Amino acid sequence: MHALAYSLFPILNVLGLVVMLFAATMLVPLGVALVGGDKALVAYDNAFLITLASGAVMWFVTRRFKRELLPRDGFLLVSLVWTTLPAFATLPLIFHLPGLSFTDAYFEAMSGLTTTGATVLTGLDALPPSINVWRCLLQWLGGMGVIVLAVAILPLLGVGGTQLFRAESAGPIKDTKLTPRIAETAKGLWAVYALLSVACLIAYRAGGMSWLDAMMHMFTTMSLGGLSPHDASFAYFQSPLLEWIAVVFMLIASCNFALYFLVWRKRSIGVWLSDIEARGTIVVMVAGSLAVAVFLYWHEVYADWATALRHAAFNVVSIASTTGYASTDFNQWPTFAPWLMLFLCGLATSAGSTGAGIKMIRFIVLIKQAQREMLRVLHPRIVNPVHIRNAIVENNVIFAVLAFMLVYGASVIGLTMLLTLSGLDIITAFSAIVACINNMGPGLNQVGPASNYAVLNDFETWVCTFAMLIGRLELMSVLVLFTPAFWRK
Repeated sequence: MHALAYSLFPILNVLGLVVMLFAATMLVPLGVALVGGDKALVAYDNAFLITLASGAVMWFVTRRFKRELLPRDGFLLVSLVWTTLPAFATLPLIFHLPGLSFTDAYFEAMSGLTTTGATVLTGLDALPPSINVWRCLLQWLGGMGVIVLAVAILPLLGVGGTQLFRAESAGPIKDTKLTPRIAETAKGLWAVYALLSVACLIAYRAGGMSWLDAMMHMFTTMSLGGLSPHDASFAYFQSPLLEWIAVVFMLIASCNFALYFLVWRKRSIGVWLSDIEARGTIVVMVAGSLAVAVFLYWHEVYADWATALRHAAFNVVSIASTTGYASTDFNQWPTFAPWLMLFLCGLATSAGSTGAGIKMIRFIVLIKQAQREMLRVLHPRIVNPVHIRNAIVENNVIFAVLAFMLVYGASVIGLTMLLTLSGLDIITAFSAIVACINNMGPGLNQVGPASNYAVLNDFETWVCTFAMLIGRLELMSVLVLFTPAFWRK
């Protein structure tokens, strides 16, 4: 009992605080329900009270066991947070939609918090506004990470946050701090996130959306989440202007938010322009958009170049950035285009963005390492270290990237085989896993943009839910919990 109290109770104490903090976010849709007088008001009353009480009990019972978190505690806590919060996030959905199973509600909540954007719900336009606000707000919270927000606030309550931030942060290089204190770093990132979100909100409103639509689509654009309050997704608006506004902000959110923080601190755009990863992200998305536009125009999918470019740019950037909006059913395009888009969603976004996938920085490291090895074949004794951002990339970082790629590939193959075992066709199974593990949303065939994940049975839904979780936490943070070494003293 003493060992359990020392190892687990301090983690549950912090988890209780995070759950109470999460309960406070339910006040936003509760306020929308109050102002609009929609039918989901009672659902939010009950969900808020249950979540707040659960967090308070968890914190109170374990309050005597507070201590500074160890590195392994960070991994366990982050995994617990990202599996526990979706359970509480299901409450408004289950209370208001009694026919919704827990499996589907948990999938929807996990899709929201992991910014995946996959959905099992239909009739979205007929849902109460507060339900759609809640779905979209979950994505905005998950975009920068509830843990990063907690890191900014929990130090005020005497809880250190470095271990949480390391486990939550994306990318292969996690120790770089923008400010001396980790909490200040988290606050700085959230400030940038909030300011860009306000700019996106104003741009959508100016482009013709209502304030409510602008707010919900801002939530899901800046988080690169892609959930929409409309069944037709972005095609609901039939507005080229709104689509181009979305493209701009999806590109902004695809780059490292730390760069925007440094641009503001140094008052120089050069920080952003000189970053190899940001340039790679923009170049890949622009080149991919042009390639698909030329392909669609060449195959006469669209009669004029402007329309081909508009649909190609919006859908390529949406999929490559792991957002998942759709302005048309790209599943009906000639095969090359949707498969190229599916490939790009795995690598285009930057580390430190709200996107998911392999990340551009890992892709760059892999390319440079391949070049290094090819040069070594010609010159076996050459000393040729990998350089990124004018610094030598240590071999342990390169090994970590290679290990990540191995686990990533094994996870995609293994989970795809589980879905095919259940009876799904290979295109649906593979694209669903790629879409979920990259937190992108729509796949191909039965889970394409004109359909949704309601076609899956419960087993397939849980497999995709697990894929979303490990994808959001970059595989290792979750899978390390399944190793015997993690649980040894």
